[in-house]
Amino acid sequence: MFHRALELLPKLWLWAGSLDEAIAAYRRALLRPWNLEPQRLAKIQKDLAATLLYGGVEASQCKPMGPAFPENSTEESILLLFILMQKILYGEIDWDPEVMDHLTFALTISGQFESLADHVEQVLPGVYNRVERWYFIALSYSSAGQNQTALNLLKKVSGFSENNHKPHLPSFLLGAKMCAQDPSESSQGINFARRVIEASGNRNEHIISQAHKFLGICYGNAARVSISDSGRASLHRESINSLNHILLSEKKDPETSFRLGLENALQRNLSSAFDQAMVYSKMVGGSSARGWKLLALIASAEQRLKDAEAIIDLALDETGNVEQLELLKLKAVIQIAQEQPKQAIETYRILLAMIQGKGEYHGVDTNEENERRLELEAWLDLAGLYTDHELWLDADICIKKGKATKFNSARGWHTTGRLFEAKQQYKEAIAAFSVSLSIDPDYVPSIVSTAATLLKMGSQSLPVAKSFLMNALRLEPTNHDAWLNLGLIYKMEGSIQQAADSFQAAHELKLSAPVQSFQ
Repeated sequence: MFHRALELLPKLWLWAGSLDEAIAAYRRALLRPWNLEPQRLAKIQKDLAATLLYGGVEASQCKPMGPAFPENSTEESILLLFILMQKILYGEIDWDPEVMDHLTFALTISGQFESLADHVEQVLPGVYNRVERWYFIALSYSSAGQNQTALNLLKKVSGFSENNHKPHLPSFLLGAKMCAQDPSESSQGINFARRVIEASGNRNEHIISQAHKFLGICYGNAARVSISDSGRASLHRESINSLNHILLSEKKDPETSFRLGLENALQRNLSSAFDQAMVYSKMVGGSSARGWKLLALIASAEQRLKDAEAIIDLALDETGNVEQLELLKLKAVIQIAQEQPKQAIETYRILLAMIQGKGEYHGVDTNEENERRLELEAWLDLAGLYTDHELWLDADICIKKGKATKFNSARGWHTTGRLFEAKQQYKEAIAAFSVSLSIDPDYVPSIVSTAATLLKMGSQSLPVAKSFLMNALRLEPTNHDAWLNLGLIYKMEGSIQQAADSFQAAHELKLSAPVQSFQ
């Protein structure tokens, strides 16, 4: 009877609305030697953890008893739930799904996803079936940023050992989503998405539309790494068809409209791309920087540079401070394309001042990596601008500033090579381009620049330069500089028709080229 009273007293305080009194009653029941049964003691611990977790206010803390003592209600709740999980694992009390539910919520709001994955792995066999366990752990690792670990677990769900079991749609859908974020896993993502579509039939329109979205994204990513022209065209077509399938089902999804606009832009279907980008911007209320950026890039590809700059100016008024950095950088690139070097330099000055100011104000900023990337790109853009105007000393200073931000940058060494090339120091330029390619073997600008520099060094290097350009076009078929240099090689070899075709391709691609990559 007395033990029953220890359980009821905190609940009475809760019903009376006295949260602090209830928590104090729970703590007295746990701290004093009442000789409670293990199951009854566990129930009080669970109830206290739930009260601390969902009470809505910060409970008053006991007097600290050491450096590891909980600092707030959430920490105290998590500690109690850890104790309960240990008791379950050692067989001291029965399995209680509510304990895992509370622990999942507590660790999720605390961002401790790896710890959650560890506790799910420790759960004894039989509580969850294999697929559910793998999915739960994969979800935890995915939230912790360990996507490859999560993806390896999800691949088990689609393995041969599970073919005779009912398909687990959430696992397949999560796998498709994660593969859509990693171009190297495109084929696996296509497999995941197809299995979702096949297994769901027509029972759940939302799941089917999400599967088609990820399928379209994976097809698009696969097209960009395809080494075959026919395969690339086929994958692009499949990407567009999958994304259009969602729009035909009258499902309004901003992400689908954005991806459809991006895929059309990459295929240089600029009119359709602009329409979808406009639809996306309207659906998100003009609050997305990437929507404005895509619109500006499409306008620049249509050679409407003034419109592109006007779009960026409008975007700067509509977006937050963090997103403005990316937009300012694009504005400067557009100004360079309009042959407005003074305005571009001023825009870069504002951008660099904002980055420096953010670093001093925040100390350690959550967007530090992105800001360092933008700072590097700003210095290298300025170096390229000064190189084009033969201001060698200023260009060299900007390159050094960029390398101080990140020394092992493929673009940084490519910009160094461009400076040497402009000064007709071709051997030094080739060396710099080689360093760039040693950092990133697939960095197309350095591949094309290497070929262009070899051409300037004499006709004896034509076969080597040609192989570089063929590799560049395999990686980026829409690179007009590669087509132009390939045309020069064909002309020097006497292949007039092939040279004319290459020059024609270079001309047409340049007319629809954005000021920077769509991606």
